[in-house]
Amino acid sequence: MSAAIPDSLYRILDLARWAPSGDNEQAWHFEIAAPDHLVVHCRDTREHCVYDFAGRPSQISHGALLETIAIAASAQGLRADVARRPASSDTNPEFDVRFVPDVQVKPSPLLGAIQSRSVQRRPMSTRALRTDEKQALEAAVGAGFEVRWIDGFGGKLNAARLMYSNAKLRLTMPEAYEVHRRIIHWNARHSNDRVPDQALGVDQATLRLMKWAMTSWGRLSTMNRLMGTWAPRLQMDLVPGLACAAHFVIIAKQAPATVEDHVAAGRAVQRFWLTLTQLGLAMQPEMTPLIFSWYLQHNKSFSKIDKLHGAARQLQPRLRKLVGSGPGHPVFMGRLGAGPAPQSRSLRKPVEALLK
Repeated sequence: MSAAIPDSLYRILDLARWAPSGDNEQAWHFEIAAPDHLVVHCRDTREHCVYDFAGRPSQISHGALLETIAIAASAQGLRADVARRPASSDTNPEFDVRFVPDVQVKPSPLLGAIQSRSVQRRPMSTRALRTDEKQALEAAVGAGFEVRWIDGFGGKLNAARLMYSNAKLRLTMPEAYEVHRRIIHWNARHSNDRVPDQALGVDQATLRLMKWAMTSWGRLSTMNRLMGTWAPRLQMDLVPGLACAAHFVIIAKQAPATVEDHVAAGRAVQRFWLTLTQLGLAMQPEMTPLIFSWYLQHNKSFSKIDKLHGAARQLQPRLRKLVGSGPGHPVFMGRLGAGPAPQSRSLRKPVEALLK
């Protein structure tokens, strides 16, 4: 423990740092303003990450962090009151978290899932979700959100095929290449600040070829042109898309419009993720179809290669059909199922490295 941090606050931060973030970015720092007052300095990654449309995915991660702080505080008998600082920008939002002793606060049943929660990119069990599992997950997201299930062989096949098609955008886009080049930690089972290559969900032969090709965009684009992208898409998208219990979409009942709205969505996502972990399930986010859809909806470009926008537009009807035409606004997608924990995963920076 750092001598400058009260023991209870250090314990909270030591759990909070395990919150999920896109590509293990951990786009936040902690400032100890007082023994009962934490300032969380966040930032989004829209300037250097094509997947962070308008900062929304980062804001969802910020919400997951704040929810994890609140859950971690419950172990200390504390209520975490969170308020965004009004003067903070949308790109660098800041949050005051004040810890209040509260006899009504009991240790959350989700505490034990915080460190074990992870991303499983490999095939899962195809066992269908039980009714009680679905009910627990639907309750976890809270009153402002609902869960829409995509299950059964037909539903999973449609989702897998969409992910397979969408992955071609991801693998043939120079802007995405720059993200992947930066965040993959090669020859690693674990990584404190990136994604280890052993967690990508492909076999060793494909992994070696990917590493060789990703030395430069020119080399990768040449390989894509000569060999295609079917091998990584098959292993990372199509097969896993079928090998799971179900796909899901978390729906906001009201259209998210502000940073606070997306933070609230992130808090719901983290409760959902921790609940499924507690149930012995695993999950993989499937956000890129939604993210490219957001670009198109707002007439924003995501690549200097124009034909990729046309390819993305062709996927729009399939995404709408998959998500369904009911009311609400999708904020998160993924697949889940039973199975062992991944053998390779992202870890986190130590508390001391996150202090501001």
